[in-house]
Amino acid sequence: MPDIDADSCLIHVEVDGREHAPVLMLSNSLGTDLTMWDQQVPAFTRHFRIIRYDRRGHGRSGVPKGPYTMERLGRDVLAVLDHLGIERINWCGLSMGGMVGQWLGAHAAARIDKLVLSNTACYYPDKRIWEERIKFLRTHGLSASAAATMERWFTEGFRRRQPATIARMTEMLLKTDLEGYIGCCEAIRDMDHRALLPGIRVPTLIIAGRLDPATPLDVNEFIRNQIPGARLAVLEASHLSNVEEPDAYANAVLRFLLGDS
Repeated sequence: MPDIDADSCLIHVEVDGREHAPVLMLSNSLGTDLTMWDQQVPAFTRHFRIIRYDRRGHGRSGVPKGPYTMERLGRDVLAVLDHLGIERINWCGLSMGGMVGQWLGAHAAARIDKLVLSNTACYYPDKRIWEERIKFLRTHGLSASAAATMERWFTEGFRRRQPATIARMTEMLLKTDLEGYIGCCEAIRDMDHRALLPGIRVPTLIIAGRLDPATPLDVNEFIRNQIPGARLAVLEASHLSNVEEPDAYANAVLRFLLGDS
C-alpha cells in the first residue's frame, strides 16, 4: 500500500482482509506502530477489511515539526479514508488512538458506524505531567524512559511471563522518532474532549484495563458516562490491553461490532 499524503505528511497505511467487507480502522497508542495490532488481525479479518496506519511522527509515517493537535491527527485519518475512497468505517483506537477516535466521533460522525475507545482519556487536568515528560525526553531521550514505559504498559506478571513481547515492544518504542513522539505528547497535553463527549451519537464501546495506571478505570468510566448509550468492557490488563490480553480484547471488540446495536 503506498503512503498517503495528508497535508504534506506521508501516512503509512496497510490494508488486510476481503476487499468488499465492512471496514475496521485500527489506531495505535503513543510510542507504537501499526504492528501492535498483529495479534488481532487474524480474528478481525474474518469479518472486516482492516486498515492500520502509523500516526504522524510514528513508525514509517512522516515526522513534520510539532506540536501536533488532535484535530490534525483526526484530519490525517480523514485524508487516508478519502484517498482510499472509503465513506464509512468502524473505529478501534487504543490510548492515543482512542483520543483521536473521540475527535472523529464528534466531528466526523457521518464516517463512523461504531466506535471503540480503549484504554484512553479525554483530558489531563495537570499539564505538568506532560511538560515534565517532554522536558525529560528532550534531555535524556526515549531510551531513558523505556523501562518506566513498560511498567505503565504491562503488569508485572505479564512482564515476567513474556520477556520476548516486552523486548519487542521496547524496540518498537525506541524506533519511534523523538520529535514525533514529543509532537504527540503536546497534542495529548493540550487535549480537552470533555465538551465533545455528549455529542458523540454513534454506538460506542469503552474498553478499560482494570490494572491500567496510565488511563485508570475511573477515567474510562467517565468517558462512558458522558457518551449517550456507551458500553464499558473491563479486561484484567494494564495499558496495552490488546497486547496483554489479545484474545479477550478481540472478543470484546467483535461482540460489540457484530452485535445488534
